[in-house]
Amino acid sequence: MLSDRAGKTSEVVVLPASLEDPSTPPPGLYRVGFLATCGSIFAFFVGLVVCYLWRAQSARYWMPIQLPSILKLSTAVIFFSSVTFEAARRQYRRGERPTYTRLIIVTTALTLCFLALQTSAWVDLFRQGAFLAENPHSSFFYIFTGLHAAHVVGGLVALGFVLAKRSPRREVVNMVAYYWHFLFILWAGLYATLALVP
Repeated sequence: MLSDRAGKTSEVVVLPASLEDPSTPPPGLYRVGFLATCGSIFAFFVGLVVCYLWRAQSARYWMPIQLPSILKLSTAVIFFSSVTFEAARRQYRRGERPTYTRLIIVTTALTLCFLALQTSAWVDLFRQGAFLAENPHSSFFYIFTGLHAAHVVGGLVALGFVLAKRSPRREVVNMVAYYWHFLFILWAGLYATLALVP
């Protein structure tokens, strides 16, 4: 890769580029993958929310369920996991690896706590007698929370990859952190939909 100043100097300046190493992805590849992934997930959930809002307009077989109060706590937990991941990302950028590692571990613990709280919410609904096929409202609840939890598990896999790498590329850390923020925003929207349109 030639410098744009090569014509103004007596020597050609060669800059290192990831394209020279076939095993290293070119810069920006993870960003493209992140945007494509989040875009498709967002479109999918928007479609589900539109179906939910349309079905809620019909009272036929629609029996509103009482949302478990523990969902408020799980919402706070996933918010704080996003906060700790953002703090970890900034520490990594500054070269503070020990602090970064500790914050990533805290983020992992908070995420596992979020999944446990979501499972507890399911158990609470089971005790209410609200099952997946009980009525459309409970069906949408399980679909929303189940699919979101699946994407959180996928995020945990990416988080484990970042944590296992001794020195991951900063772009990778950034994209996984942004995905975490996306998961929080996605959950906040789903929870608001379920709470405001019973």
